[in-house]
Amino acid sequence: MEIDKDQVTILIPTLNEEPTIGDLVQRFFALGYSDILVIDGRSTDMTREVAAKNGARVIIQTGKGKGNAFIQAVSILTRPYVLLLDGDGTYEPEDGKDLISPLLMGYDQSIGNRLIQGNYASFHRLNLTGNHILNWLFKVAHGRYLYDILSGYRAFTLSSLRKMHLYEEGFGIETEISAEAVKNNNRIAVIPIRYGVRVGSVTKLEPIHDCLKIGRPIYRLSKLNNPRFYFGFLGIFISLTGIAIGIYIVSEWMRNIDHIPLTILSVMLIIVGLQIFMFGIQSDMLLAYQREMLHEINEIRKGP
Repeated sequence: MEIDKDQVTILIPTLNEEPTIGDLVQRFFALGYSDILVIDGRSTDMTREVAAKNGARVIIQTGKGKGNAFIQAVSILTRPYVLLLDGDGTYEPEDGKDLISPLLMGYDQSIGNRLIQGNYASFHRLNLTGNHILNWLFKVAHGRYLYDILSGYRAFTLSSLRKMHLYEEGFGIETEISAEAVKNNNRIAVIPIRYGVRVGSVTKLEPIHDCLKIGRPIYRLSKLNNPRFYFGFLGIFISLTGIAIGIYIVSEWMRNIDHIPLTILSVMLIIVGLQIFMFGIQSDMLLAYQREMLHEINEIRKGP
């Protein structure tokens, strides 16, 4: 199907992207897109001026962080399709049509997969390893493998975005979008894209720090998508803590040293951990039942 580019908003969150934003905006206009929205996180360089000079709509975000920029932009979008990308020049505008095309076939979201062999040279080894670990963790926590949950190049239907409940302020927004898409049972297409080296600006990512920040919402959001994982992990951790204390108590007891308070604590931790683990299993059963009921209701609504 042919893309009506007037139905697409190109959404570009920026922060100090002066060297690349002008060329990026020009290339999208050259491809026939008519609505380019730059939402800027109060850049200290000429990002806003360069973007406006090249014809983009420019809005200054009220909050701080990429997540806040995206959430603010969603509230003002009006066109039925949205193409999201970073303003640092690492993504190719020509790949946008490949991301939008699945939306015309009924998909709710497309994710640009950067993690393909041809792009590995653009990643620091630590970043590449971290991406693979986080994708695996997301699969374990949310039950779907999306190949590149941290990709900043995505396309959405506006209707699917309106149904998401997004709160992440920073780089965790991609993780939250992915988790919300899974929770809402969105149809998600994963499209291989090109990914280049950042030119002219400094990356805002700190590999180890941001990996921990992104891993936290993966776990937190699994409470609704995979309660068995969420409560099971917590229950096992508490029980293992109790067992570790118990091992210490036994070793001390063999030396004729009693630790009555620690013994009570150890037993309580093991019992509480097992109860939390069982609660996770029960929650998972209820969630499966709810999903089955919703599926049947949707099938009835569709009719014969």
